[in-house]
Amino acid sequence: MVMTGVALRSWRERWLQVGLFELGGLLLITPVYRWVTGEGWGESVGLLVLLSLIATIWQAVFNTVFDRCEARWARRPAHLRPWRWRAVHALGFEVTLFLITWPVIVLWTGWTWWAAAVADLGLALAYTAYAFLYHWLFDRWRPVAAERGA
Repeated sequence: MVMTGVALRSWRERWLQVGLFELGGLLLITPVYRWVTGEGWGESVGLLVLLSLIATIWQAVFNTVFDRCEARWARRPAHLRPWRWRAVHALGFEVTLFLITWPVIVLWTGWTWWAAAVADLGLALAYTAYAFLYHWLFDRWRPVAAERGA
């Protein structure tokens, strides 16, 4: 996919990126979430899988919009994104996702809004660090197709 002369990831590539991100996140974060909250495996896995599905859809939308804006205004593909813009990308995604998932946590767990906000903030911080590293590694492993010579 090309926009304004800068190659972008195909939808197939985007779903690979998102799917691997969410799978890795579940494997890394679920045991920690369970340990911190004291919730059982079923409750922990159920909630985090639901949040992962929400995040998967939102991540595909957010990344596509972010990449298109970057291609248009900075005229560069995602794998050439500088570190400070990687931080903006990761934080922007997590802040918007927080606003979407906070009510879901309240409804799923029955916790107070404050307790759910603390849990969601903890998840957001963990996933922000993970997202920063993951996307940098993914972009190195799978640069945008036009840059790979494909």
